[in-house]
Amino acid sequence: MGGDWTRREFLGRSAAVAASLGLAGAAGEIGAETIAPSGLRGRFLTHVSVVRVNQIEVTPDRSIGEDEAMDNRPERIRSRREAFRAGCPDGKMTWAISWLALKDNRKMYQDIRRLLASYHDQYGDEITFIPGGYFAPMYATREDIRKTIHQALGMITEMVGGGYRPQCLVAGFMDAENQRLLAADEGIHVCQGQIWSQLGIDNGDGDGGICYPYYPSREHYLKPAQGPADFIDCVCLDGWTCDFLTARRNGFQGGFNSRLGVGPIESVGNLGVDVGRKEMMDTTAVHFDTGYTLNNFGWVTAIWEVSIGHDADLTYWLQRIRERWPDTKVQTEGEFGLEWRKHNPNNAKLNYRFDAKGTGAPGSEKDLEIQWFMNREFRLALLRDWVKDTPPLAIDFTRYDLKAEEPHTLQREWNLMNVLNQKGTRPQDKPMRLRDLPLEDQRRIFARYPELKIKA
Repeated sequence: MGGDWTRREFLGRSAAVAASLGLAGAAGEIGAETIAPSGLRGRFLTHVSVVRVNQIEVTPDRSIGEDEAMDNRPERIRSRREAFRAGCPDGKMTWAISWLALKDNRKMYQDIRRLLASYHDQYGDEITFIPGGYFAPMYATREDIRKTIHQALGMITEMVGGGYRPQCLVAGFMDAENQRLLAADEGIHVCQGQIWSQLGIDNGDGDGGICYPYYPSREHYLKPAQGPADFIDCVCLDGWTCDFLTARRNGFQGGFNSRLGVGPIESVGNLGVDVGRKEMMDTTAVHFDTGYTLNNFGWVTAIWEVSIGHDADLTYWLQRIRERWPDTKVQTEGEFGLEWRKHNPNNAKLNYRFDAKGTGAPGSEKDLEIQWFMNREFRLALLRDWVKDTPPLAIDFTRYDLKAEEPHTLQREWNLMNVLNQKGTRPQDKPMRLRDLPLEDQRRIFARYPELKIKA
């Protein structure tokens, strides 16, 4: 399957496979607890709904997707907010509005803008901007992106009134320099600025970062800042919580969807209501059960376009979360990012760990277990067959102490890959035992995680 396939084009491709599979439960119990990466504690969920005119508005005057105006009618906006409130009456959500939706003079969009402003007044929702249809750096220069962001934020302030200013930007992908300027020039210190592990889907690639909050380096948006010299005071957030087993794949490799997780297109839309909703909950449990134990906090997030519908699935998901994890805080993107920032003045305490067994959904083999270790210096992924108790193999080792550089030209590839990458797209990306890594890399890993020596 080609690398330019979209998430929507994949719908239904594996439905027959999914129907024949029984889903396993969430990842099992773990061993000893580890030191939390920060003082932040609790379970957090952020939900973003996107309002737009065209499916992919890559620049203010260029669109390459489908006209979705009729799928963003005011009644669709109301339906989404009612579905969110039905699932979480006291929660707040973030609305990301596109350039065309801010500028469109049709009565429908004038009504939409007034409606969004009323949600801020009534519920405390966050209203912010989404540049480039998720893919601004792939289609526009850094300077043009900066100008567009500045103008759009001004329009949002005028739209909401009362001197309103969002606490975050929702961007899909965003280059490091514009995240720096977002903080320095606009006073906004949170950016949903990466789509973790995306490769070979839609219009941009961005594998190589970490999936929980971090401050990016001025060298590369996926690289955690190493110190004061390269520090950007803007908390970078992921856009979609995905199943770690499926996320290791390149695009639709093997006929599976690497973006499967809590998103409705990949889960319910592709697998059906019962299997899809279970996958959404199983993916959530990785972070709110095992991940919460490992990190002392868990975070789940997703961006749902208003145009795709699935409002009933949003209500279901939120209701089940409230029943199973009643302490979950449902916040705006900005609130969550600033809460993390309050506990973390820099990246020194980054020490995220995840342990997930396959759910049994397509591409998430239930006999496999993946462990992720993510910190300021590197990220490491180990994969093993837990049923046969095979030795773990390293499928990803990305060093963040090495020099990194973002593209200087407009292109879809915005990855950060060096030693070993989980997607397996390069000749050197072959799974290996830890003991087969260069000695320098072994020392680096074992110095931080000495317990891994016995698995080497």
